[in-house]
Amino acid sequence: MNNTLLLILAFLTALNLIAFFLMFLDKLKSANPGSSRISEGLLFFLATAFGSLGVYLGMFIFRHKTRKWYFLVGIPLLFLQNLATAWLIYLYLISNS
Repeated sequence: MNNTLLLILAFLTALNLIAFFLMFLDKLKSANPGSSRISEGLLFFLATAFGSLGVYLGMFIFRHKTRKWYFLVGIPLLFLQNLATAWLIYLYLISNS
């Protein structure tokens, strides 16, 4: 494996771990009324920026945001978008090497 691929995988892993941790943190904060919460916009931004797996796993492991239809529909769609974009990037890199 070349260094560029390892760097990309490390970045994606870190981003998904951050997204997963933020879902956990928001779940903890939701129990305390009046506490500052993680915005849904930030969670969707992370999911759009290749963190959808972390958000999706966090939704179901922590049972957080699972009653909101836009999370139940949007996050899996963003996961598919992430996969499609990663596939296109992979094809581009393979064809130019």
